[in-house]
Amino acid sequence: MDLADFDYDLPPSAIAQTPIEPRDRARLLVDRGAGNAPEHRTVADVPSLVRPGDVVVVNTSRVLPARLRLHRPTGGAVEVLLLERLPTGEWEALVRPSRKVAPGTELTAGDDLVVRFGGSGPGDGTRIVELRTAGGVDELDVLGRHGVVPLPPYITAPLADPERYQTVFAERPGSVAAPTAGLHLTPAVLDGCRDAGGRIETVDLVVGMGTFRPITAPKVEDHHMHAERYRVPAGTLGACEAARGAGGRVVAVGTTTVRALESAALSGELEGRTELFIHAPWRWRVVDVLMTNFHLPRSSLLVLIDAFVGPRWRDLYAAALAAGYRFLSFGDAMLLERDV
Repeated sequence: MDLADFDYDLPPSAIAQTPIEPRDRARLLVDRGAGNAPEHRTVADVPSLVRPGDVVVVNTSRVLPARLRLHRPTGGAVEVLLLERLPTGEWEALVRPSRKVAPGTELTAGDDLVVRFGGSGPGDGTRIVELRTAGGVDELDVLGRHGVVPLPPYITAPLADPERYQTVFAERPGSVAAPTAGLHLTPAVLDGCRDAGGRIETVDLVVGMGTFRPITAPKVEDHHMHAERYRVPAGTLGACEAARGAGGRVVAVGTTTVRALESAALSGELEGRTELFIHAPWRWRVVDVLMTNFHLPRSSLLVLIDAFVGPRWRDLYAAALAAGYRFLSFGDAMLLERDV
């Protein structure tokens, strides 16, 4: 597949700069499969779209305050985006400007954090950095003082409340971007899904470079996903298998949830690292329905949507743009039913 096949015109005015309030007021474009006209609903309507026996799966990963802004003695700024804590205790990170920070350089934040820069990291263009805290203070506590939650570069408006870039069910810190489809859900919506006969289950996929790294290869199949950590509880996968066996559906909230579930089903490993790149043709093993935001042109997330519903994603995106839907991380959502 040519990467150009996943291009579309996204006007800057369609990119949401702030989250909608309340969360579940976000619009929801409902696609019930080929041959059906899309429906215009809101996220508050999700419980009415859940059937008895369905399993709704969410990604509980929490976004780290992973962006650090440091200054060299010469006065130049250095920005560090922590991607993942490695087994050695060091971090894989993006550093800007990387070429001006030699290995062995140490920069400070306040009086309780030293960042030591190492060599190249395992990912393309990444570096190894070491965080040293004063008096053995917990790294997450120090990051909470000096780091900020990293917003995507296309969001230029300041975020008044950092918790609006966290889901209401976020648990373990680790991600550098939010599982954005889950940002729309509220406790009331989740309770409504249970009242409708659905069951809520969880996975944990640490959102990192694999999710937001752009595709640069002219041929989509040549793209390589950066590995991301995932964990699928045995109870979650068991609930999904039982639901499908009894005629229910698995409703995945977000593409990261999709990748965790499909990775576990494909590999047989409930926990590990996944480089899974889902593109057509794909044999779906777990997910039947997908709730997702509208994605950037030429992105691996849009390629996943194509694998799920086929080329009609173009008609759905065109309908959403014509109707004034808000796109990307703080934008509106879709609920897609996969053709059997």
